[in-house]
Amino acid sequence: MAIHPPYPTQPGGPAGRAPIHPHWWQRRWVRYGALITLLAMSGLVILALVREQTGTEGFLVGLGLAVFPVPLLVAAFRWLDRVEPGPWRNLLFSFAWGACAAALIAIVANSFATRWIAMATADPSSADTLGATVIAPVVEESAKAAAVLLVFLFRRRDFTGIVDGVVIAGITATGFAFTENILYLGTAFGSDQLSGESGLTSVTAATFFVRVVMSPFAHPLFTVLTGIGFGFAALSAERRHVRRVLLPLTGLLLAMGMHAIWNSSSDFGEFGFFGVYAAFMVPAFGLLTWLVVWTRQRELRTVRTELPAYTVAGWLGATEPWALGSMRARRLAREYAGHHFGKTAARSVAEYEAYATSLAFLRHRGRRGRAGADFVVRERELLDELWRRREIARPALAYAARATTPLPAPPPWPAHGYGYIAPPAQPYGPPAQASAPTPYPAYNPYRS
Repeated sequence: MAIHPPYPTQPGGPAGRAPIHPHWWQRRWVRYGALITLLAMSGLVILALVREQTGTEGFLVGLGLAVFPVPLLVAAFRWLDRVEPGPWRNLLFSFAWGACAAALIAIVANSFATRWIAMATADPSSADTLGATVIAPVVEESAKAAAVLLVFLFRRRDFTGIVDGVVIAGITATGFAFTENILYLGTAFGSDQLSGESGLTSVTAATFFVRVVMSPFAHPLFTVLTGIGFGFAALSAERRHVRRVLLPLTGLLLAMGMHAIWNSSSDFGEFGFFGVYAAFMVPAFGLLTWLVVWTRQRELRTVRTELPAYTVAGWLGATEPWALGSMRARRLAREYAGHHFGKTAARSVAEYEAYATSLAFLRHRGRRGRAGADFVVRERELLDELWRRREIARPALAYAARATTPLPAPPPWPAHGYGYIAPPAQPYGPPAQASAPTPYPAYNPYRS
């Protein structure tokens, strides 16, 4: 049973245990190098395969047309992730995995499975149908889910809830759809070159309309279901092993099912595509959008609820929990710092906001008994990061709080609840060490 102090220690306190030197294969640069090499090789192979199927001219046309929805989708997922923005390296990995590794797995596995079924049944037409409606959803969603799993396992600090799962899954699927669109659009352009079609009646225009204009969110929508499963697993306590396995699997099965329905829409008659689009895709997209927006508002409420504990301790200003729990106030704080102190100051305020949000989520998980073994270390790291940026961030957040809404005096910290934090030694200063045992029991997130 691990016990942590009931209030944060002062900055500059004990540094903790001596660093442990990992083996060479555990070093960060080795893992990064292996991952970058894997993705680069996958990218070169997928580039050669797509170019072989589309030709150089078709590849360039497909590339130029497929890039249109990518900035919009990435911006949409970044907007969803504004409360606690994840690091860009996770998003770059997810996009690269989807565009390179997952696309390569899908092309090779789908082709092999379809060819094997055609040889076994001597019916190429049925093999193509089975490959599109059964094989492709299983292979493609599994390949994309691998990226979400890797971030969930190896970037656990950055994967704390539903929004994180949605963003990682959505960016992965955006990369996958980008490569797939190059293939489809390039192939359509090659067909038009052979038939002499051009303009709005061409196969390229029809493919662009269906894949880029009407359904750019199709692949992200499927994989987001997997991400939601991982997000719920991240919210579960670590000791609930069955739930943490079943929830992602359920999300993956739902993603495969939705993908299969979408791929089989052409078999439902002349207007099957539009029927599936209206009956399944639009409602699912609206429901998932509502879920993500609701989750984002819930995260902001968590920030406003958990951070007053650190205000009482003197780590945060009196109005900071409100300002940090309002997207408008956060934006005003960054603008204020940028206008008065420059871009570096605005970036420091943005980092301050992100660290404070992570601190609120960490405390929320601890209060609900879901804190990890590194609770104390992580809390101290986040507090130190806030302390280093306080001189720039506090005036900016105070201005933002005044500009958005007047606040009443903060209520006194309850006598019973999640731990006890000692009062500050001076305004906005670090908390003083208690000279006697605290009158309230300290919260232990690891107590069974």
